[in-house]
Amino acid sequence: MLNPITKQIIDLFESKGGSMYGGEAVTQLEHALQAADLAKKNQASDSLIAASLLHDVGHLLHDLPEMASEDGIDDIHEELAARFLKDYFVEAVTEPVKLHVQAKRYLCAVEPGYYESLSQPSKTSLALQGGIMVDQEIEDFQRNPYYQDAVSLRKWDDLAKVPNLDCPDLNEYVASIEKSLK
Repeated sequence: MLNPITKQIIDLFESKGGSMYGGEAVTQLEHALQAADLAKKNQASDSLIAASLLHDVGHLLHDLPEMASEDGIDDIHEELAARFLKDYFVEAVTEPVKLHVQAKRYLCAVEPGYYESLSQPSKTSLALQGGIMVDQEIEDFQRNPYYQDAVSLRKWDDLAKVPNLDCPDLNEYVASIEKSLK
């Protein structure tokens, strides 16, 4: 029998996951499944697989338009997701979720060519999310014990935008979700 939060997450993806992923050619559910699949293929821990699946669940928790960033609105989806998940999941899930936007800002600062590799919607949202990190922000980010997991998640996030990619469905990740609960 599934934990109630696992059931709630599945229901949330089934009811709202068909919405488009902010200017990309994939739905929220396709994006989540692709990110989780990349984590699994990279032999990530169950908690990082769960974080990869759930990193953008905050987009499903608000009623803002799909293209909010183009209207100059930062939906703070990473904070919404972390707040939603924190009562149920271990920090190894919630921290990478909370930090994945900061990881984009970080990678733009420290990895040559990273900014140029971002999709246009991701560049647009970056400006609303604080832009490229400065030195003190980089140091602060690196102090978080989960920053490397957040960087891995971010890279999978960036790659998880392939239209019509064949990926396992949500059921493939139920075990990772359940193993990552408090």
